[in-house]
Amino acid sequence: MGLLPYKNEPYLDWSDESNQSALRATLEKIGGELGKSYPLVIGGKPVETEGDIPSVNPAKPSQVVGRVGRATEREAGMALDAATRAFESWSRTEPESRARILLRASGIMRRRKLEMISWEVYDGGKPWAEADAQVAEAIDFLEYYAREMLRLKDGVEIYSVPGEESRYFYQPMGVGVIIAPWNFPTAILTGMSSAAIVTGNTIVMKPSEFTSVIGAKVAEIFDEAGLPAGVLNFCPGYGSEIGDYLVKDPRTRFISFTGSMKTGLRINELAAKPNGQPWIKRVIAEMGGKDAMIIDDSADLEAAANDIVRSAYGYSGQKCSAASRAILHADVYDEVLGKVVEKVRTLRLGPPESPDVIVGPLISEPQFEKVSSYVEIGKDEAERLAGEDPGDPDGGYFISPTVFGDVDPKARIAQEEIFGPVLSVIKARDFSDALRIANDSPYGLTGGVYSKDRDHLELARRELRAGNVYFNRHITGALVGVQPFGGFGLSGTDSKAGGPDYLPLHMVAKTVVERF
Repeated sequence: MGLLPYKNEPYLDWSDESNQSALRATLEKIGGELGKSYPLVIGGKPVETEGDIPSVNPAKPSQVVGRVGRATEREAGMALDAATRAFESWSRTEPESRARILLRASGIMRRRKLEMISWEVYDGGKPWAEADAQVAEAIDFLEYYAREMLRLKDGVEIYSVPGEESRYFYQPMGVGVIIAPWNFPTAILTGMSSAAIVTGNTIVMKPSEFTSVIGAKVAEIFDEAGLPAGVLNFCPGYGSEIGDYLVKDPRTRFISFTGSMKTGLRINELAAKPNGQPWIKRVIAEMGGKDAMIIDDSADLEAAANDIVRSAYGYSGQKCSAASRAILHADVYDEVLGKVVEKVRTLRLGPPESPDVIVGPLISEPQFEKVSSYVEIGKDEAERLAGEDPGDPDGGYFISPTVFGDVDPKARIAQEEIFGPVLSVIKARDFSDALRIANDSPYGLTGGVYSKDRDHLELARRELRAGNVYFNRHITGALVGVQPFGGFGLSGTDSKAGGPDYLPLHMVAKTVVERF
């Protein structure tokens, strides 16, 4: 296939009035489509259910964005059956044909970019720049994985002995269950699904119950791209009702999951128990983080403060890569903390109705209550230097950007994943102490260091226990194909989404030797 070299999808310039006008017009258009119902799609056919899942605008909880079908174990079983049937033909489809469908899906999503951004604003509560970045990331996944499949389609080179030919190649696995999160409902859902599909597997797609309308739109794009019936089965439902069933069922060959550590560990445990299937189920999991940025005494302190704020409060801190700990060298602690607090107080909090809103709502009332409880815990554990007590969630799930200073490294707000706009600032004696504090976590997803000291940077390159480490820049917004993303420890199964090792996780390797 004669494809141009891969490159990342560019972001829109929100200082351009024409882009602002275009998105406002699209938001108005999509606003007229809110409240619609979206059925399950199993085997290419719509399936109505007795119950539904309402999805609300987190900036305006009284506004219903849409209602999706609510699968029970019955519908989940139907989806597994349809995926099992479709696997027979899809697994034998040429890799080039599978790649072309991803490329067509990327073209459709690119043409519908403003529409998908609008759904992100309504269904996910994302500010414009954050919504744009994740739609671009979804396009990147489609483009990158299509090219990766073409690279891997004939296997990889191995050595042969005289008189023999040895081949090492990949084959599809089977039926995969895709369990996606709410915080990147376009990007991560598209990425996990496209990786499984392009490698020849069939899937049961279960989006988060908080952003299932976006899930319906992603499934719609794959259908428009020409994906055969049954390859993707859109099966929204509550995890408590169908999650265990899908994971344990013997028809399931692998589970691709992004979400909390607690849920990921449960999936891993359930999948490991034999249930009559002739294989060991594979789990590909990304499970969050408690990410730290270290600022030493040689750093550019203004740039460091800017990137701490950017990393901590983008999408209200609802990113597994978000900076939730800032670890500052004692000699620069007061200066950096002062800069951070000053910058945090200028962040605009509110509904994402214009490009200057930086901090929008949390995704749901349960998430609002969780983060609110951590704010109360923090007030007992440390000194709150920025932020206010949360208000009434009926007016939107808003929590103001919060900074706690002089936090003990062992405090709950410094150890537990909060997943909200709450930053713990910790003082370190020196760089070695800062590195020790950063590594004192069961997680290991992202981390950052601001320093001009080469010895410090090289030490962190080796010793900072995180799957993605960033020097002298922000620690969020990993680019597909440029910064493959995934963590250590209890942050996941060491998979690297958007990287060269990711597609093989969805296939089985086979060695064939022929003697002549």
